[in-house]
Amino acid sequence: MAVQQVTQSLWSATTGFKTYPQLQGDIEVDVAIVGAGITGISTAYLLAREGKRVAVLESFQVGSGTTGSSTGNLYATIGEYLDTVESKHNEDTLRAVVTSRTAAVDWIERLVQQHGIACEFTRVPWYRFSEPGDDMAEQLRRETKAAAKAGLIVSDQAPANFPFQVEAITNVAGQAQYNPLKYVQGLAAAIDGNYCQVYEGTKVTIVEDGKPCIVHTERGTVTATHVVMATHSPKGVYAVHTTMEPCREFALAVRLKGALPAGGIYWHRQQAQHYSIRPYSNAQGNFLLVLGETYKVGQQEHNEQALGKLEQYAKERFDVDHVVYKWAAQNYRPADALPYIGTSPMQENTYIATGFAADGLTWGALAAMIISDALAGRKNPWAMFFDPRRFTPLASAPQFIKDNTDVAFQLAKDYLFYGQVEELQEIKPGDGKTLEIDKEKVAAYRDEAGKLHVVSSVCTHMGCIVHFNNAEKSWDCPCHGSRFSVEGEVLEGPAYSNLAKPGSLERVRKK
Repeated sequence: MAVQQVTQSLWSATTGFKTYPQLQGDIEVDVAIVGAGITGISTAYLLAREGKRVAVLESFQVGSGTTGSSTGNLYATIGEYLDTVESKHNEDTLRAVVTSRTAAVDWIERLVQQHGIACEFTRVPWYRFSEPGDDMAEQLRRETKAAAKAGLIVSDQAPANFPFQVEAITNVAGQAQYNPLKYVQGLAAAIDGNYCQVYEGTKVTIVEDGKPCIVHTERGTVTATHVVMATHSPKGVYAVHTTMEPCREFALAVRLKGALPAGGIYWHRQQAQHYSIRPYSNAQGNFLLVLGETYKVGQQEHNEQALGKLEQYAKERFDVDHVVYKWAAQNYRPADALPYIGTSPMQENTYIATGFAADGLTWGALAAMIISDALAGRKNPWAMFFDPRRFTPLASAPQFIKDNTDVAFQLAKDYLFYGQVEELQEIKPGDGKTLEIDKEKVAAYRDEAGKLHVVSSVCTHMGCIVHFNNAEKSWDCPCHGSRFSVEGEVLEGPAYSNLAKPGSLERVRKK
């Protein structure tokens, strides 16, 4: 199979970015928000309306991270199954998940209308279905019952002209879709600039929780009463990192030879894989988005093959003319099926919002509602269900044990059996390998022009060994999901610091 590589997301390729300045010098605010995706921008919007002085600190551009890599689907259900929420917790929690997520989608719709955000927001049905032979019928019947119990308008019938063969289906009315990057860019522009400043190209290097909190960046410090970690996975070392599984999946935007299917969120569930499909149209034309082939970050040796499998999946079910865009998205799956939103354990003035799995656009809006209520001294009706300090041993234990056993295995395996090659000459153009040079563990990538890019292979988060991501040309940590460029720069995940430059560069320069 030919090597597949990512290009860029449909959203970033077709959306114009408004630019914001870098932080220069030291400032003082009420709340410092780290991250300018949907969670950070939504929180900033609400806090500014409360009259709080806010600074949003973003390493790259507003919405360019996980938000700009998502499918743009908004729904009250979750990928983990509502039936799973009820079985792990109880019916009250099931209803809280659905009512809170419904409220978050409704709030997004109101903001779109209030501020005239041109992001193609539309209400559509949500389908989770299986094809004949998938053996998922019983699971979907339980899901339909759970959705009805939670108060959703649900059916077990597929509509006419459904674009897939159906063994079983859960059909929920009144969900939504939009362009997530246009939405976040539009919401950022609507924030009251008298109370909130957004800073791009401003990398946070460390956060000190205290009275006050001190947020250090490369160009100055932010002193704040409270900090909100809106970075998908909180930066630094947190207890929640041991309760989440970092996963990554690929996405395609394709042109079809014929018409697009009717508007809707199409989730195809198989035993081993989950595929998300949606139509989308803009000034550039009609696209079908296909997302799937999930794998654990840093743990698939030839992940470029997953892109080929995803393209094959699309071509087997639709009359694909050609693939226009390819990209990947990351998510963090919580141990008990619920995200962690609220005050961080062991930290008095830092709030976190993480563990969104692949449902982050809706969770991100809800997190903003919960955190802004907390900072305004209001009681939020759903906060208790997602409190990071909750204790749910029965619901969390199986996944917690599995995830941490896997982390321990990866750490031991990579140190005991370290090194994929012995000499730099063995690395082919376009590939990356780990090896030892003068007893130093390094990660070396040779680009297509033959130039070597060498960095330390030890992740700066908690010391695991990074693995090469062939499809995206990055170094990915298999333990907690940090990702780095071939030059060692942090791309995402909990790591603050770039991969170190090896001390034994003299030998490298001779190669």
